[in-house]
Amino acid sequence: MAGILILNHSLPTDMPRLFLISALILFCPSVCMAGGFRQDTLVRKVQLKDTTVVQAEEIYTREYLDTVSVASAHKINDYPMIGFEYGISGSQMLFNPTKKQQTLFTPRYFGVMFTKYGKMFGYMPYFGVSAGLFYGQDGYKTKPSKEGVYPTVDGAIQAVYDYVEVPVLAHFHIDAANFKLMVDGGFFGGYRLKVHRTGDGVPSEYIDSFYDYDRRIDYGLKGGAGFGLMFDPVEIHIMARVRWSESSLYKPDYNSAYYYRFANPLDVTVTAGLYFQLGKRKGRTKAELRQAAKEQVWPETSDSIKK
Repeated sequence: MAGILILNHSLPTDMPRLFLISALILFCPSVCMAGGFRQDTLVRKVQLKDTTVVQAEEIYTREYLDTVSVASAHKINDYPMIGFEYGISGSQMLFNPTKKQQTLFTPRYFGVMFTKYGKMFGYMPYFGVSAGLFYGQDGYKTKPSKEGVYPTVDGAIQAVYDYVEVPVLAHFHIDAANFKLMVDGGFFGGYRLKVHRTGDGVPSEYIDSFYDYDRRIDYGLKGGAGFGLMFDPVEIHIMARVRWSESSLYKPDYNSAYYYRFANPLDVTVTAGLYFQLGKRKGRTKAELRQAAKEQVWPETSDSIKK
């Protein structure tokens, strides 16, 4: 745009001054614009494999930064909790030889559960371990044939067993802000406390008593899934679990040394639990706050302690 006019006569003495003023007028706006534009740039340093540091500029305008939504990180601590569960059970028996039966529903299943969350490999905050003590009922209820004949077990058409158990379960959970999904599984050990049999063929002395060949020690596998609602420091858990006993109700050879008989309980329990957090679920814990305070007051001492 700018041109230079060459005249035959000599330049005036103040021409260099005019030339300098014109150059400043032409180039100052662009310099000012560049300086203002750099206020909206981000500088990133990239560390390459050969330890060379490359400095690159990524340009973000104010308009773009206004559209970016920033969400805070959701950190779940390794906190413990204790809770009380109550529910119902639906029981059937894995008979061998098989018998026609229907589901026996019992409304007594309750207990206490302790859970400790922890990070697998130090950084995967989805795991935990649970252990508890529960009181429950299971058993069987036979189903009549078309002729109305009930199959029996030592004269009984129905039996309800009361037991206590100690489950130890591996726990997996995925947390949102106030909601989480849970899956657990493991084993249990228990003891059959008492029995109540129903049927015309049951001897009167064994209606509420065990036979000599009955097994009272119970053990097996247990697991299930559910969800939780968090109202820190209180949680409400809804769980459905399957409980399979590997301990038959009686000795397999009690009736014959050649033809074994088995009766393994298979239960489905649905429970509602009220849990109390024994530590901080989200955010910085008291131990982390104390450590941060020590690092601010005695930074050198904190570094030596870590080492």
